[in-house]
Amino acid sequence: MSFLWMLIVGGVIGWLAGLIMGRDIPGGVIGNIIAGIIGSWLGGVLLGSWGPKVSDFYFFPSLIGAVVLIFIVSLILRSTSGRSRS
Repeated sequence: MSFLWMLIVGGVIGWLAGLIMGRDIPGGVIGNIIAGIIGSWLGGVLLGSWGPKVSDFYFFPSLIGAVVLIFIVSLILRSTSGRSRS
């Protein structure tokens, strides 16, 4: 049951981060879940454990980590799609 909660909360965190950044996450729902889970890990490493805890995710560090992750991914995607093919 905790795995299901992890997927749901990770998806919500990824969705909220996408809304904050104003960018769509590639992959739709699966992309939201992945961004939320990886962002939660990243936020936990960088910011620690503080704020409300929902299903093993500390909400604020997770959300900040997901926003940073989406920002980095969007920069990478923008730089690779901007290259001209010869």
